[in-house]
Amino acid sequence: MVERGVVAAGHPLTARAGAEVLRAGGNAVDSAVAAMLASFVAEPLLTGLGAGGYLLVAPPGEEPILLDFFVEASGRGADLADRGPLLPVEVSFGDAVQVFHVGAASCAVFGTPAGVVAAVERFGTAPLPELTAPAAAMARRGVRVNRQQAYLFSILAGIVDSAPEARARYFIDGRPAREGDLLCDPDLGDALDRLGAEGAAPFYTGDIGAAVSDWVRDRGGTLTRADLAAYQVVERAPARVTYRGREVHTNPPPSAGGLMLANALAALASTVGPPDPPELVRALVAAPAVLADRLGSTTHISVLDADGWACAVTCTNGEGSGVVVGNTGVHMNNMMGEQELSPDGFFAHPPGDRLPSMMAPTVVLRDGAAELVLGSAGSSRIRSALLQVIVNAVDRGMDAQQAVDSPRLHAQDGRVYAEPGVDVAALAAAGHSIVNFRAPNLFFGGCQTVQRRAGAGGLNGGGDPRRGGAVVVV
Repeated sequence: MVERGVVAAGHPLTARAGAEVLRAGGNAVDSAVAAMLASFVAEPLLTGLGAGGYLLVAPPGEEPILLDFFVEASGRGADLADRGPLLPVEVSFGDAVQVFHVGAASCAVFGTPAGVVAAVERFGTAPLPELTAPAAAMARRGVRVNRQQAYLFSILAGIVDSAPEARARYFIDGRPAREGDLLCDPDLGDALDRLGAEGAAPFYTGDIGAAVSDWVRDRGGTLTRADLAAYQVVERAPARVTYRGREVHTNPPPSAGGLMLANALAALASTVGPPDPPELVRALVAAPAVLADRLGSTTHISVLDADGWACAVTCTNGEGSGVVVGNTGVHMNNMMGEQELSPDGFFAHPPGDRLPSMMAPTVVLRDGAAELVLGSAGSSRIRSALLQVIVNAVDRGMDAQQAVDSPRLHAQDGRVYAEPGVDVAALAAAGHSIVNFRAPNLFFGGCQTVQRRAGAGGLNGGGDPRRGGAVVVV
């Protein structure tokens, strides 16, 4: 059988949606968009129509291109003195408790509807309604909550419980959704159908956008109709670094994550052989984080097709704001309340500023052809996860799943965090403070990876078990 392509994503249904498009003859971008739309349904606290993200495309024989549809600071034409307060919510991750800020004041200008349409118009081959219809149908018939999503519903229950509309959508019988529960969202299904039939306009200059703005502003937020009308997807040239005879293309500024990854790879480029843990730590420290150490409710999709197209798309809703707008199907992001995106203090970004991010969808080219496509969740750990997966695949010759499964470390703020299986003896002897994890943990990211290997290896993928990842080869 001739392989049509491979998809890796953060949920089995997300990956399956992308695979079905490849099976029907769509290219990697069509597949990634279909998977992205399915993730709105299957991974609803991580992403959605109120989120933002980035999509990196490497067309065969052409230079890669990055579509930036990340969120913007809101407030055009608003009296910012009337902004309501952020709502702090404690979230426990077992060994640590963090405070996140939600509510209407946390809502930034969303980008995913515009990003979907821009990707299809610029690179796609399938009609948009054919890509939105399966996700819309899935939203109406419902999705059984799996173990990973049940965990997220549990730890983020305080955010969902912060507003009655969020409780109505995401709680079942008055409590967080559990593994095995059927979660239906007909409003999201209707919104996806609108996106397919009418494009992004209803969300930015039409009735959905007006309803979202009015709802958010009535509750103390600053998302204006002018903010939505002004929003545009930005096309950028990716950041680029050479590593082991490959060209690595990743997210450029104003995102920080891609440059950190590029700097870390550049620091390792002169090493001989696969770098050991101390070398990895030195490379990571040479590309220090400028954003805080948070979970990062992010999801990623990677696709390769048989014709040589590669696509990597990373989206995030933050932790979600708890603001679910009536029957529009839109659950708004909380990016204005994300402390790591506002190092100078909350609301320091003027209206219209594109917020920074650690997200770094990445493509590794060898002799001009896509060899590895990857991206990760994990906020400040994104650069660590991507660096180690690239090293595992390129330096150690691993296939994608081995590269993803291998134990990881992360260096930050004078500490080295390590999963079981990382040899930390030399690091401890050198005076590093070591934090040993008892098992692989979602702290270390969720790196969804696909790979094209020469010879009999063909197309393969790695779904990160730390974040419920899945792979489908078509």
